[in-house]
Amino acid sequence: MTIDDTPVSVDWQDNESVQALKEFCSNQPLMIQMSRYGGFEQVGSIGTDLPQNDVSTTTSSGDIVLYSGNQMVVFYGSNTWAYTRLGHITDKTQAELTELLSNGNVTITLSH
Repeated sequence: MTIDDTPVSVDWQDNESVQALKEFCSNQPLMIQMSRYGGFEQVGSIGTDLPQNDVSTTTSSGDIVLYSGNQMVVFYGSNTWAYTRLGHITDKTQAELTELLSNGNVTITLSH
């Protein structure tokens, strides 16, 4: 996964939502236009509905979740809501993620 031009390592969950996401971007990279929201996250439309298994979750910096079945959320802060976990960015500190995600809208690119 990349955030703008910065590659990040993600530990993806083993669930049907991630499997469907991988299938959706198997033929070509998926670019998601993200918008900064709430001062702690970036949110963007995936362009399709994915299977959901929402549970009340308190997120932390680096968490990647599915919201409403068709929105990807990447956190650089924390929030508690009902989400389906997709993965977690493993190679950036909270400060690095805040720098990457808090200064305006970003583009996330997923390739399989």
